[in-house]
Amino acid sequence: MSIVKIGVIGTGSISEYHLKPYSAHPGAEVYAVCDLNEERANAAAAAYGAKKVYTDYRELVADPDIDAVSICTWNNSHAEISIAALNAGKHVLVEKPLCRTVEEALQVQEAVSKSGKLLQVGFVRRYDPNAQMLRTFADNGEFGEIYYAKASYIRRMGNPGGWFSDKSRSGGGPLIDIGVHVIDLCWYMMGRPKVKSVSGNTYSKLGNRAHIQNLSRYQAADYNAELNDVEDMANALIRFENGASLMVDVSFSLHAKQNEGIVKLYGDKGGFEIDPEVCIVTEKNNTILNIQPQTDSAGFQFEKAFESEIAHFIDCVQHNKQPLSPVEDGVEIMKILNAVYESAATGKEVYL
Repeated sequence: MSIVKIGVIGTGSISEYHLKPYSAHPGAEVYAVCDLNEERANAAAAAYGAKKVYTDYRELVADPDIDAVSICTWNNSHAEISIAALNAGKHVLVEKPLCRTVEEALQVQEAVSKSGKLLQVGFVRRYDPNAQMLRTFADNGEFGEIYYAKASYIRRMGNPGGWFSDKSRSGGGPLIDIGVHVIDLCWYMMGRPKVKSVSGNTYSKLGNRAHIQNLSRYQAADYNAELNDVEDMANALIRFENGASLMVDVSFSLHAKQNEGIVKLYGDKGGFEIDPEVCIVTEKNNTILNIQPQTDSAGFQFEKAFESEIAHFIDCVQHNKQPLSPVEDGVEIMKILNAVYESAATGKEVYL
């Protein structure tokens, strides 16, 4: 297959990070776009040269000229559209999270198995150049056994509202929106160990905070200050069968001094930080060293990560390879996320 013809379903803000790298890739063509909002779909088609425009994803996946799709819709439609696309013989790249529940995730996994097509989950943090560099270090044993990780992604006033704060569409708040990124990143860097148990808490104390003045924030296109039934923040301790553990906390809204993003992992031969800046810690000649790798950027390279993710998807489709973030990993992350919510609701540790 020389040129992969792509259909992009959903033309909201995240779709730009799919459409742009597809249009720039020599092995891909943005062939069709789809959105419930026809005006927005037409605008995306005009910007990226798509030949066809749809307002019903069922019509797009039925198009025999389309080889693969990117799903950039609300979380509540990820499973439904993924399954329909797979059943129609399309390869799938679906934005994170894979879906909203473990039940949905298992249905998608079954569809992948039956269709023989590939599904790549949009765990974009895996594709960041610094993450791939550090993964190489880990694979070569530089850090030894990675036994502890911690991640904190705090927005002090970063509830986007709209579908993000509508649990029926999103499946949850900061845990399933931004927590999914850092939980997956740490789990991936730790070698994807099998989860043993999860203990979590969620809090809904502050709400949308639409009354706050003098501080701007991103707002979803369908922003509605009155619609907010997701958590403000969540925290969790995730234990793995190999004895390793991961501690994470994330928030949309918190009385914090500032926003912050921290991702740190520790092994018995060395440790490393990914956020806010990449750093390696090790020992040489009885001396502790803090090493600053010389890379294009010390922090997360947002656009480059998406470019890498899209290029990987095209390569997998063209050469029948298994993706770096397969459906099985999407299922495991959904188990973790759902376990955090279950633990928070029951007040008990959940064993997987």
